[in-house]
Amino acid sequence: MAGGGTAGRLLARGARAAGWGRPLGPEETLGLLEGSVVHREGALLALSKPPGLPILGRSGELSLTALLPMLRRCLDLPAELHVVKAPARECSGLVLLSGCQRTTEQLQQFFTDARRRGRYPATYHAVTVGVPAEAEGEIRTGLRWQQQGETTVVVPVPAPGRRSLARKEVKSTLTRYRVLGAAGGCALLQLQPKTAFPEQLPVHLTLLLCPALGDHKHSSRVGRVLGVPFLLPPEAAPTRTQVLDEELLSLLGLSPQRLHRLPLHLHLQQLELPQGPLCAPPPPFFLRTLQRLGLPGHQEPHFSLPPH
Repeated sequence: MAGGGTAGRLLARGARAAGWGRPLGPEETLGLLEGSVVHREGALLALSKPPGLPILGRSGELSLTALLPMLRRCLDLPAELHVVKAPARECSGLVLLSGCQRTTEQLQQFFTDARRRGRYPATYHAVTVGVPAEAEGEIRTGLRWQQQGETTVVVPVPAPGRRSLARKEVKSTLTRYRVLGAAGGCALLQLQPKTAFPEQLPVHLTLLLCPALGDHKHSSRVGRVLGVPFLLPPEAAPTRTQVLDEELLSLLGLSPQRLHRLPLHLHLQQLELPQGPLCAPPPPFFLRTLQRLGLPGHQEPHFSLPPH
């Protein structure tokens, strides 16, 4: 299945595309993508991406974009594929591809217009460590990049000034959330971002004091004293493997030694398109977690667009 020449050398390093276990090479990842197609009609192709696979990888890194020419050949598609919409590297979920540049531009404009009209075209599902105090609500904050040591991190700005917003140093962000179920000190949340900023959803979840399960980047910002969660400033919360208590580890069937391999439980579940909603079921590891925790949705059916 894998392509030869430059593409083969480019992808040789592999990636931890499946979320659990060893890194997958290009052939295995390509097979995984080929088997995860949820919709194919005209110029549109939709598939469900595993966590850990970037859309645009760094030099020499396995990425979805690098795999697209080979995926096109495997599926015998007539035209070059373009990415219309896709979740971030660490997220799983719907990737919308198009073989027509005009269709790509029309859909991207549709998503932009939908947000301007106050609609929420993307719906994510997340498993969180902790249960929000309110069953539903909105998370509003400014977000910006901040240098922290040798890396840059996304940090919240609760009351951004007009000048920083005008200079685009800070972006106002908004996510709508709803609790779909709670058990074992965890929750299944529906998240609908109205804005788009890198790492918006994981950072917003820390502001609810309910970091996403498998978030090894931002979860350290939520501390606990006598079981009560509180928010730490980003500079006092360096990145580390998420800390889970023994009871939750037992429910998940995890050992502390394997915890660093726990994938992020944040899944792009649905996209609203002009012709109707397009859905993809969560990946097996996500469904397994729902089942172990007793959260709803672990027998969710496979959805796609209705036939015309």
